[in-house]
Amino acid sequence: MSSVVLLPYAPSSVAVARQRLSTDLHDCGVFAAAIDDAVLVVSELLSNALRHAHPLPSGMVKVAWLRNDDHIEVAVSDGGAATEPRAGRPTLSSLGGRGLGIVEYVAESWGVRHDGDTTTVWAILPAPNGTGNGMNGQVAALREAG
Repeated sequence: MSSVVLLPYAPSSVAVARQRLSTDLHDCGVFAAAIDDAVLVVSELLSNALRHAHPLPSGMVKVAWLRNDDHIEVAVSDGGAATEPRAGRPTLSSLGGRGLGIVEYVAESWGVRHDGDTTTVWAILPAPNGTGNGMNGQVAALREAG
């Protein structure tokens, strides 16, 4: 399963991306906690793009996701910025700067790709099905054994 969504370069696009991703992953049977993690990561990546980068030449930002087996890759593409995306180490009193640190904590890996004037920040997360492997499968096995 894969999706690519072009969204306006506007804060309202974060909610649209979250909803689309959540619905797609739910429809694929992904475990609820994994959906929550993927939605959190997309929110952080898209918010950072809107805050720190320029839109694509179309005036939009691109959000994409690809699910393979037990993983999902999410990516946000924009028109680049003056600085390279990196996880910060803010002080306790800082009002921001934690987004990529959260991505770094939740994702198995993340990084940045450049293609001309386009910058894509991507992350790979575990995305097990809600049945079979994972917690639901373990709970069902315990119920059967008990």
